[in-house]
This record gives sequence, C-alpha cells and structure tokens, in this order.
Amino acid sequence: MTTYIFKRLLEAIPTMLLLIIISFLLMHAAPGGPFTSEKAVPAQVLANLNAKYGLDQPLWRQVANYVWGIVAHFDFGPSFIYKDRTVNEVIAQGFPVTLQYGLASFVIAVIAGVTLGVVAALKHNTGIDYAAVATATAAHAMPNFVLAPLLVLVFTLWLGWLPGGGWEGGELKYMVMPVIALSTSFMASIARITRSSMLEVLHSNFIRTAVAKGLPMRKVILKHALKPAMMPVISYLGPAFVTMITGSVIVDMYFSTGGIGRSFVDAALNRDYSVMLGVTILVGALTILFNLVVDILYAWIDPRIRY
Repeated sequence: MTTYIFKRLLEAIPTMLLLIIISFLLMHAAPGGPFTSEKAVPAQVLANLNAKYGLDQPLWRQVANYVWGIVAHFDFGPSFIYKDRTVNEVIAQGFPVTLQYGLASFVIAVIAGVTLGVVAALKHNTGIDYAAVATATAAHAMPNFVLAPLLVLVFTLWLGWLPGGGWEGGELKYMVMPVIALSTSFMASIARITRSSMLEVLHSNFIRTAVAKGLPMRKVILKHALKPAMMPVISYLGPAFVTMITGSVIVDMYFSTGGIGRSFVDAALNRDYSVMLGVTILVGALTILFNLVVDILYAWIDPRIRY
C-alpha cells in the first residue's frame, strides 16, 4: 500500500508542474494585459509597470521565476490591481470561507445522498423508491443559480427566517442557504449513483450466499454490500468535493459570503491575472490531491488495484 501511494505521489508532482506552466502560458497568451484599460496608459508608465512586476523579461524567465516562487516559497506573487496585497493574502481571505461552507455542503450531500440511494435500492419498485428517485431528479434539475434566488425569495423575503446574505464569521443562520444551494444537486447525483450501484451489488452471487446463510439483512448491507457499492460513488466524490470547495462562484455572488469564488470573478473583470492564476492553480492542486485520495480509497476497498 505504501509503494502504491508513493507511486501516485510521484505522478502528481510533474502533473502539478505542468499545470502551473500551462496555466501561466495560457494567461500570458490572452489578449490585452493586466494594465490594459479603456483609458490608454502612457508608454513610459506602462514600461515602468512592466519592469516593476517583471513582465518585461523573456517569457521563459517569467515562467521560471513564477514556478520557483511557488515551489520554493509558496508565493503566488503580488496582485496587479490591489497594490498593497499579495495573491496569497487574497486567497487566505476568501478560501477559508469557501472551505467552511463547502465542507459542510460535502458532508451533507454525502450523508443524504448515500442514505437516499441505499433506501431506494432496498425498497426497489415501491412507493419509497419512486419518491426517492423523484426527489433526486427534481434536485438534480434545480441548479444552484436557480435554487439560490428561490431560497432568498422564500426564506428571506417571504418568511423572514434567514438573512439574505453576508457571513458574520460563519454563524449558522448565514450558512444554511449557501449550504442548501451548493449541496442539493450533488446530493441528487450521489443518490442516483448509489441506488444504481447498490441494486447491482444486491443481485450479486455473494449477497445471495450471505442471505442464504441466514445473516441479518442489516449485517448483509453494512458488511457485505455497502463497501463494493461505494466504488462508483467514491470516483464521483473526488471531483465533486473540489467543485464544492472552489466552484462556488454562484453561491458567493448571490449570498455575498466573501469566498474565493467572488475573488476569482473580480480578478477576471479587473484583469488581475496573478489572482486568476493563483486561484486556478489552487483548484488544480486540490483536484490532483483529491484524485489521489480517491485512488487510495479505491486501493483500500479493492486490494487488487494496488497491483
């Protein structure tokens, strides 16, 4: 198992380096520049700005300096727009907020989705199964950019139960609607995958054998059926977790949580390329990390994968 993890880590390192280099080159190839605006900047001022941020150097040297800054010092450089802030400070301000409600959304989506899928599979072709499938389908058809304003309309404007936005240090009443908006569609996908996988496992020969031996159904489900049924679910959870943590632009915009999604949108609108690069690399690093976690969980569930 240790050898398997070590090999996967060795594969992740060059992948991360390629991600950084390609992201930098694509950002550099984009039209315009960080100091391009509707009002033309005098040539001497533009030359001074490029010299200050090292943009007048050859492209290979800019790439080398950027990669070295990240690898050696975990430094994403200064922000081009916020003169007194670095990219690290921008990420450090917004990422903990996104991580907090993203992690809560992930836990709720997994617990509710797996429970709903297992119950639907056990009650196959009954009213409970039909209700669970209908609930998952409706939730999947309701993306967060539709659900978010509906939540504000109902719980803030009509009922007055919850605040329509803000964060206030992550108080529960400010987290409820962002978590619901972010977790609902993922919960539906997890429920559908769990139901399909559980139905397939329940019709396997080893499950029939366990039932024929007289084992209690609860033990058959928890000890024999649930673990192999989780294989396709786990493969979905890695990308889903990264999406919940970093892909929360809609939630940040609607509920004004101050998360990393809003910083990414502001950076794109203001041509703050360094912040956009920092967030992009953060998303890529998290994707690689959690794909690695998924591979390790696969190897734990099915020892054959280690070889």
